[in-house]
Amino acid sequence: MSWEAPGGAFHPASTPDYLPVAQMRELQLARLRNVVRRAFERVPLFRQRLDERGFRPEHLGELADVRKLPFTTKADLRDTYPTGLFASPNDEIVRLHASSGTTGKPIVVAYTRRDLDVWTEVMVRAFAACGLNHGDVVQNAYGYGLFTGGLGAHYGAEALGATVIPASGGNTDRQIMLLKDFGVTAICCTPSYFIYVLERAAELGVSIRDLPLRAGIFGAEPWTESMRRHIETLGAIQAFDIYGLSEIIGPGVGIECAFHDGLHIFEDHFYPEIVDPETGRALEEGEEGELVLTTLSKQAMPMIRYRTRDITSLKAETCACGRTVRRIARIGRRSDDMFIIRGINVFPSQIETALLAVEGTVPHYQIVLTREKGLDSIEVQVEVTPEVFGDTVGSMEGLQHRLAHALERTLGLRADVTLAAPRTIQRSEGKAKRVIDKRNLTEAPNENTPTLALPRK
Repeated sequence: MSWEAPGGAFHPASTPDYLPVAQMRELQLARLRNVVRRAFERVPLFRQRLDERGFRPEHLGELADVRKLPFTTKADLRDTYPTGLFASPNDEIVRLHASSGTTGKPIVVAYTRRDLDVWTEVMVRAFAACGLNHGDVVQNAYGYGLFTGGLGAHYGAEALGATVIPASGGNTDRQIMLLKDFGVTAICCTPSYFIYVLERAAELGVSIRDLPLRAGIFGAEPWTESMRRHIETLGAIQAFDIYGLSEIIGPGVGIECAFHDGLHIFEDHFYPEIVDPETGRALEEGEEGELVLTTLSKQAMPMIRYRTRDITSLKAETCACGRTVRRIARIGRRSDDMFIIRGINVFPSQIETALLAVEGTVPHYQIVLTREKGLDSIEVQVEVTPEVFGDTVGSMEGLQHRLAHALERTLGLRADVTLAAPRTIQRSEGKAKRVIDKRNLTEAPNENTPTLALPRK
């Protein structure tokens, strides 16, 4: 990267975020041709699908031809687990990350050294869009490990020139101590967790409003404009929505700027499309549909027209901040049945698999999602067999414990388990309604809400 000026200051205006549109489209087409050729030559599944269409990389004459390429889905990553979509040999892959899958197998993603450089680059640009720069102190409370959030934010903030505190998740009292003692100016975590931090700080007699903290970079779960207003009011900070997914690169695919008018997509690396989630038909800019992303520079694991299942729309006009890269509207829902609890992707099929592995239950269950004091919770109500229901209290408690343990092992988070009597969970003659979501995640943004602009502390 070459955006550092004397003294360590970062100048976002020198990044591709401000390229003239025509120049951006030329860059995207050149990179699209390269990545499609790489995938065609090195990924058997992609080559097979192009062969079936009678399409070759050299047939890409213009950007619109991207619509002639096949989609990639999460099922492709599961079906080719663990390395079937890799386009680089093992000796060029320097890191692996993984996220949970529906069958117990994780979704594996790979990175070359160049891929990690790109990831760091887009995270630097993301932090810059939030007004961060050399000299800021960033507390990273995303989880470190196979989850992409922690390391993605860490290396981006370091490359920006900020001081990074790798706090990881949990241990809230310590998080508050670090915020207070280290002069933290920005925090990275899920929005629901930060709300808990605010509440716990108040219990400890610590006023977050009086600290140097001025920005929060929140992602990994859906959140509403009401939650933003709540966070900004209680914390006296600006709250920024960051977007990403492991299959593409991790966090850093897109982010809000200080105008909070959609999330800027770093489209020199991630080409965005919007399609009809039912038919796959390409939609025009401004129409709401499913976001599809193509990695334009990924080496280890190119993703061609990856169906994110996230519902949004594209904004093409130049933002008030001056960035010319397109934006997506805030994502509040998905086209599939996946839901997110405290930053972890959860599928009903995962829960079903865990429940049915424990003897004494029947395949009738319901998942209830709630949000209390800003924290998401999951309750699984599951029917037991008549034999178990008529057994002793101790036997019922033992079953409840085994089910809770099986769910935690499968999901990677704790869920409350309620044992239901036989035939008490509602049956359905059609598609069963497994999930009752009481979190109000689909709240429409308030167009008249003024943007909170706070001076640097």
